[in-house]
Amino acid sequence: MGRLTKLALSITIAVAVGSASYAAAQQGNQPAEQKWTGNISDAMCGVSHGANGGDMTKDHDCAVKCAKGGSAYVFVADKKIFKIADQKMPDLERHAGHRVEITGTLKNDTITVSKVTMLK
Repeated sequence: MGRLTKLALSITIAVAVGSASYAAAQQGNQPAEQKWTGNISDAMCGVSHGANGGDMTKDHDCAVKCAKGGSAYVFVADKKIFKIADQKMPDLERHAGHRVEITGTLKNDTITVSKVTMLK
């Protein structure tokens, strides 16, 4: 093997090892899943749907209408509003306005939701 080929092979191996180490380190930095209890709302209404809400059916209809109008779904727990990463998750529309338990990971003020469970 020529000197240049050996150098190229060494560089390729070093890059591969470095990439694998970086990927493993990133996976180790993933936040652990947590559970929260609260309500799925929309960013425009937030904690309260005002005159358009007041019960579970009205809250649901208001949140869905706002989301379809361009407002993002959010999660409200103890009057704190969290953004939701995956806005296309079907459970968001299904449980909008409902009291739910969500499972997911939190990074800054955004929750990546993995599960939504309707509460009684």
